[in-house]
Order: sequence, then structure tokens, then C-alpha cells
Amino acid sequence: MRIQVAIIGAGPAGLLLARLLEQMGIDSVVLEARSREYIENRVRAGVLEHQSVDILEAAGAGERMRREGLLHRGIWLHFEGQRHRIDFAELTGRAVMIYGQQEVVRDLVALRQSGQQPLHFEVDQVAVHGIDTERPRVSYRMGGEQRVLECDFIAGCDGFHGICRASIPASRIRLFERVYPFAWLGVLAQVPPASGELIYAHSPEGFALLSMRSPSVSRLYLQCDPETRVEDWPDERIWSELRGRLGCDPGHGPIVQKGVTPMRSFVAEPMRFGRLFLAGDAAHIVPPTGAKGMNLALADVQILAQSLAAHYRSRGAAAEAPLAAYSPTCLNRVWKVQRFSWWMTTLLHRFADDSPFDRRRQLAELEYLTSSAAAAGTLAENYVGLPLPAGLAPGS
Repeated sequence: MRIQVAIIGAGPAGLLLARLLEQMGIDSVVLEARSREYIENRVRAGVLEHQSVDILEAAGAGERMRREGLLHRGIWLHFEGQRHRIDFAELTGRAVMIYGQQEVVRDLVALRQSGQQPLHFEVDQVAVHGIDTERPRVSYRMGGEQRVLECDFIAGCDGFHGICRASIPASRIRLFERVYPFAWLGVLAQVPPASGELIYAHSPEGFALLSMRSPSVSRLYLQCDPETRVEDWPDERIWSELRGRLGCDPGHGPIVQKGVTPMRSFVAEPMRFGRLFLAGDAAHIVPPTGAKGMNLALADVQILAQSLAAHYRSRGAAAEAPLAAYSPTCLNRVWKVQRFSWWMTTLLHRFADDSPFDRRRQLAELEYLTSSAAAAGTLAENYVGLPLPAGLAPGS
């Protein structure tokens, strides 16, 4: 089969890219190793920057989000027994939307399925070929049959453990990584959130976060050891620890899901090799403290879609310029977001080797942050989302 763009991975990045390309009249095929049921029920991130909301709305995926999502105009910081509000609306005029990644995926899958372009689930033996040539190919097996896609470009949206980044020669890519000495124990509970906005808590016992997925479902996190087993955390222990760290009663109800999330910062440079483009988790991972993972992925593919459209509109040597700009444009933004996510992580978590000086310095920074409009404004500006470069935002 001949196609313009082959997209590997049907997470938010791959599905949004397919939708944006379809709106631009560019053909694509999406290949996904998992089932539709799996990707639509995999609980992940849930905070959308204002710009991500705009991107999804421009893609035609905003109707249910606007109806069911929860608009948040601030967050709470809890430390030393006190709670302090960071008012996004007052500081930036912006807000964020609470809307789960699995809901974004469901909306984008429904849009894709309503059109004529292919979305294939449960494919295996996926491999990319000729990525440094003008005629790249993707081979895969579906339904027991071997198939090949001939294409102009390949979009690697297949996550941190996918095959796309690993297909780039080691001599042509640099990897930057920091692994943190703690993890998050995350739980999904059928209990109304105890706060109308997220609570980020710093305590002597470690970090905690109160988030939500709906008015009746809470999403809660506890800092824990990376070797933690969920079996070691019965429900009663979780609720007790949350009460102590959050400084409030988070409620008490059925916990329907538990999992341990490792914490790391990771960037691959460049995000392009030949005709292969990396986007989302295939190119970078951020610790979830700053709520940036899905937002970075959506920004990547907004930039990539615009770059591919500009390429197809151009002729001759000029057609290469928008493609060449993709990686540096994304990475400029990625590293700023990495800085913010690292800062939020080091600000709020306890490190085992912290000295008394480190702990007092951490509290001093939190006190400054909540008493200075300038400092709070910096947090708010980054949290609601840094702008895309001129000409690349939705509607440009």
C-alpha cells in the first residue's frame, strides 16, 4: 500500500497527528500494537493545558471535553500544615482542563473511525526500513498476513519502549536521562474529590497529590520507593497516608486501580532522522509532577502536522526547510518544559540524602513561591502552558 505518512502508535500523539493530517488533506495509516479496548481504558494523564484544549477543539475533538471536562483556574500547594492557592486566572488569564488521557483517546479514535482513512489495531512484527532514503517503508503483520506500507514519511508515536527511536543508528542520536530515586503510587478511587482543585502536598513523609477524573472519581498519588509493590499498600494504609500528607480527609471509598509509576526525565536529540520523525514519549519523558507528558505530545504533533503540510505545499529545495525546523523547534520547547517538571519535582519531593539545610531551603522556596506574585506567576505561566511558536498554534 502506498501512503503519504505512516503513523506508528495510536496514543494521543499518533491519533491527533492522523486527525490533523486528515484535515490538511494528507493521507495516513495508523498502526497500533494494542487493542482498541486497551488504549481506550488505559488511565494516564489528566491535565490539559489551555493550548492543548485549543488544539483538540480545532481538530474537532472538543465537544465532549467541553461538556464533561473540569475547568480549573488554579491549584493548591500544601506545606507546613497550611494550604496556599496559586490563581492561574488572576496571574495569567488562563486555565487548565481536567480530562483524562483515555477520554482524549476515545474521542480521537471515534473521529478516525468515522472517516475513510485506516486505523489498524493489534498489529505486530512492526519494523521500519529505509528511513534515511526518500522511499521509507513499514512492514508489519495483521491478521496473520505480512504487509508493507510504502510512504513519504514515518511518524514514530510509539512511546518510550517503541521500535522507532531504537531504529535510529546510535551514532546519530543523543540520549539525555535522569532517573529519580522515588516513584509514585497512584490510585483511582470511586470517591468524590475532597477539593475542587488539585492539591500538591509537601510533607516530612514525602509528596502527595490529590487530583480527579470526574466529580465522582478521585486520582491520588503518594511518593514511594521505586521498588514498592502494590501488594504492600492495602487500602487502609493508602487512605491513612493520604490524610497525613495532604492535611485533609481525601474521603474513603473503593480503590479500583493501583499502580507504581517510576520517575524519570528523558530527551532524545534530534527528534528526526531522515524520513522518520519522533513525537511524544518516543522522544521525551517528563516526571508527572508538572502535568506535561500528554501536553508535550500534543504540541509535538501540532508542530509536525504544520511542518508536513508546509512541505507538501512547497516545491524544490524550499520543501525541506519546514522538515528541518521540526526537531529544533520542538526541542527548544521540550527543554523548557523539562526544566519546569524537574523544578516541580525537586521542590515538592523528599530526597533520602537531603540534609537539614536542603529541607529548610525547600521550605523557604515554597514560602517565597506562595508570598511573591512574581514567583507564583512563573509557576502559573508554565503550568497553564508555554505558547507554541508564532504560526504553529491552532488557527494559524
